[in-house]
Amino acid sequence: MKKITRETEIVHGVHEDHVTSLDLVPPIHMTSTFRFRDAEHGADLFSGRESGYIYTRIGNPTVDLFEKKIALLEGGEAAAAAASGMAAVAAAAMTPAVPGDNFIACSTVYGGTFALFNTDLARFEIEVRFIPSRISGERAEIESRIDGRTRFLYIETPANPTLDIIDIALWADLARRRGIPLIVDNTFASPYLQRPFSLGGDLVIHSATKYLGGHGDLIGGVVVGSAEMIERIQSSYMKHFGPAMSPFNAWLILRGVKTLALRMTRHSDSALQIAEGLLHHPRVTAVHYPGLPSHPGHSLARKQMKKFGGMIAFEVHGGVAAGKAVMNAVKLCTLAVSLGDCETLIQHPASMTHAVYTPEERKRAGIPDGLIRISVGLEHPDDIMGDLRQALDRIPGV
Repeated sequence: MKKITRETEIVHGVHEDHVTSLDLVPPIHMTSTFRFRDAEHGADLFSGRESGYIYTRIGNPTVDLFEKKIALLEGGEAAAAAASGMAAVAAAAMTPAVPGDNFIACSTVYGGTFALFNTDLARFEIEVRFIPSRISGERAEIESRIDGRTRFLYIETPANPTLDIIDIALWADLARRRGIPLIVDNTFASPYLQRPFSLGGDLVIHSATKYLGGHGDLIGGVVVGSAEMIERIQSSYMKHFGPAMSPFNAWLILRGVKTLALRMTRHSDSALQIAEGLLHHPRVTAVHYPGLPSHPGHSLARKQMKKFGGMIAFEVHGGVAAGKAVMNAVKLCTLAVSLGDCETLIQHPASMTHAVYTPEERKRAGIPDGLIRISVGLEHPDDIMGDLRQALDRIPGV
């Protein structure tokens, strides 16, 4: 072959197949497709006779490493990475169910999850049967909603945004007796604070955007479970619906996860201190934090969790107007949705993350109009509490 032109050289340059180079930090494999050695190699990969990489939507070395890392942290056999937390929820829900099926879920869940379950899956004739969190620990109430077309049970714990604590072992026992999986959204707790598999869970979901990434600079999701269940999710949903995680985002999450234990410890310790401070503030009517002995789920949280997490919800005198006054008055806390960042984030669920609920649905889910949710960051807790205190003091007429 004659010498290639400069233009072609710019495109191709020097290229080597991937081999281990003993990098301390794994490389990012930012490629959409992978080369075959020859036609036979390509055919063997597509047929499954040989393992390897074809196309990043189907598999990528960096994404694979992320999946293995999260499966290890959760204690599962395998994991499926997704482009977002909602993509992970959709994959877990749509894989086992077909038109005519139903599933049971707690009514207090992330707003996007509620909309998917309540509206979008209904278009596929998959019915959600919500159970209020206040009776989520009553075995008979859950069993009464299960029938022969129930394909899985679904819970968040701690729940978004009320911080309700759901009994994982109870729901897992009910699922096991019916031969169906229990899916647990573990986003609020992270694998460091809570291990649903040890309590009988079958699939664990994370919005990796949150505590796994930890720095507010990526979007991602993941489902963890048995090798058989994850293969089913990969083959029947991920490969064809195509919610593939970016290799760069997988790399960012791998970087973030290295500090997960340190961050979750700081988030949790600071949140407990702030929750205790809010509890005694005259303008606060209720504080929802599982680390407080007054929380209805405190004893259960002590059994299920290593610490109580970095999320707090509280209510103020004056309802929505007072809540907005607080959010508009904060200086250190950032008015933004999401959670798990280094910065403290504050938001109003009824008008933001849970606006997809109707007022009646919010009432059934136990989400008051005046509820404020805080994701406690890594700032000094005295500074966070000081900011909240000065904002609360600005509520008029109390």
